Amino acid sequence: MYSEESQNEHLEDENVQSSTTPEILKTTSANEHEETKETILPETEETKPQVEKKGSCPPQGTLNKAITNGGILFMIWCAAWAFSGPEVLPNGGLFGLLVIFYCAFIGGKLVEIIRLPSVPEIPPLLGMLLAGFVIRNVPFLSDITYVSNELSSTLRNTALTIILVRAGLGLDPQALKNLKRVCLRLSMGPCLMEACSTAVISHFLMDFPWQWGFLLGFVVGAVSPAVVVPSMLHLQERGYGVEKGIPTLLIAASSLDDILAITGFNVCFSIVFSSGSITSNILYSLRDVVLGVLLGIVLGMFARHFPGSDQGQLEVKRAFFILSMCISAVLGSHQFGMNTAGGLCTLVLSFIAGTGWSKEKVRVQNIIGTAWDIFQPLLFGLVGAEVSVASLKSNAIGVSVGTVSLALLVRISFTFVLMSCAGFNFKEKIFIALSWMPKATVQINQAILLLLFLREEWTNRKVAKCKDAKERQ
Repeated sequence: MYSEESQNEHLEDENVQSSTTPEILKTTSANEHEETKETILPETEETKPQVEKKGSCPPQGTLNKAITNGGILFMIWCAAWAFSGPEVLPNGGLFGLLVIFYCAFIGGKLVEIIRLPSVPEIPPLLGMLLAGFVIRNVPFLSDITYVSNELSSTLRNTALTIILVRAGLGLDPQALKNLKRVCLRLSMGPCLMEACSTAVISHFLMDFPWQWGFLLGFVVGAVSPAVVVPSMLHLQERGYGVEKGIPTLLIAASSLDDILAITGFNVCFSIVFSSGSITSNILYSLRDVVLGVLLGIVLGMFARHFPGSDQGQLEVKRAFFILSMCISAVLGSHQFGMNTAGGLCTLVLSFIAGTGWSKEKVRVQNIIGTAWDIFQPLLFGLVGAEVSVASLKSNAIGVSVGTVSLALLVRISFTFVLMSCAGFNFKEKIFIALSWMPKATVQINQAILLLLFLREEWTNRKVAKCKDAKERQ
C-alpha cells in the first residue's frame, strides 16, 4: 500500500513538473523575445536617422573623395607658398608647375570618366597631353604659366627613369631568355628602318640635308616607353600574352629601342655640330653603352643584397634605394654628356636587382607604381605644354604629319615581317606591329635639346656678325 501510494505521488509530481516546464520555457522565451524586440527596435529607430544624416551631410562616396583630393592639392599649394613665397604666385616657376600638374591630373580623370559605346577605353594620358597643350596655347594661361626648360627637362627625365625602373622590374627572365633573339631584332630593326626612311622622306619632301635627315630620323624613330611599358604591365597583370612572353618582349625591346635611338641621335648630333671624326663619335657612343652596362651590373648586385632581408620596412627601403640610384645615374649622365649610359644603367640595375627579390619584388613594383602616378601628370602635361601653335608655320603641320605617317607605315610593315619567323600567330604579329607606334617623351627630350643648341648657335652667330660689322666700321 505504502509503495503504491508513494509511486502515485511521485508520478503526479513528475506530471506537474513536466506540465509546468513548457509554460516556464514559453514565458521565459516570450519575455526574452519581448526584451530583444524592445532592445532592437530603439536601435534601429536610432540608427535610421543617423544613416540618413551620413548620406546628406557630410557627403560620402565620390563627392567626399573629390573634396578630399581638392583639399590635399590646395594644402600642397599653401605649404609651397609658405616655403617659397612668390614662386607659387602667377608667373612664378613653381606656380606654373603646379598649374600643369593640377590641370593634367584633372584632364586625365575627365578622360577616364568618358565612356563611349562601342569605343575602347581612352587612356588618361590623352587628357593630360591636351591639358598641357591648352595651357600653352590659351593666351591668359600661357601668360601666367612659366616653367623653365631646365626644370622641365629634369622632371621629364625623372619620369622617364621611373618608367625604365618599372620596365626592368617587370621583365620576366625566363621569357627574356627564350626571346632574346627576337628582342634584339625588334629593338634594332624597326628603329633603324624608321630612322632611314625618315631621312629619305625628309630629304625629298622637306629639302633637308642628309645629315639633318638622319638626325631627325633618330628623333622620330624611338618608341615611347611611357606609353608602351604601363600598357604592357597592365596586360601582364591580366595574363594576356604571358604564355608566349609578349609583354616582356615589348617592355625589353622598347627600352633597348630608346637606347639605340638616343645613341644614334648623339652620333648624328656630333657629326652635324662637331668637328671630330665620325669614328671617334661612334667610339664615344660605344663607350657610353659599355659604361652604362658595367655600372648597372655593379649597382644592381649591390641593390640586390642591400638592404638585407632581416631589416624592417624592406620594400620601402628597396624602392627608395633603387629609385635614388637610378635617378642619380640618369641625371648624372646628362651632366657629364653621356646620355646613353644613364638609361642603360637604369634598365640593367633594376633587372638584376629584381631577380634577387622573391616576394618583395611585387611590393616594390607597387611602391614605384605610386611614384609613377605622381609623375605621370607632370610628364604628359609638360610634353603637351611644349607644343606651341603660334611658332608653327602654315605648312609645317601637314608636312610633319606626312613624314611621320609614311615612316610609321614603313616601321609597322617591317616589324610585321620581322615577327613572321618568331612563332607568333597573325593576331599577335598585328598587335606587336601596332604596339610599336607611340611617340612622346624621348622625341620631346631630343627635340628640345636640338632646339636649345640651335638657338645658342644662332645667338652666337648673330653676336659674331655684330662684332664683324663693328670691326669693319
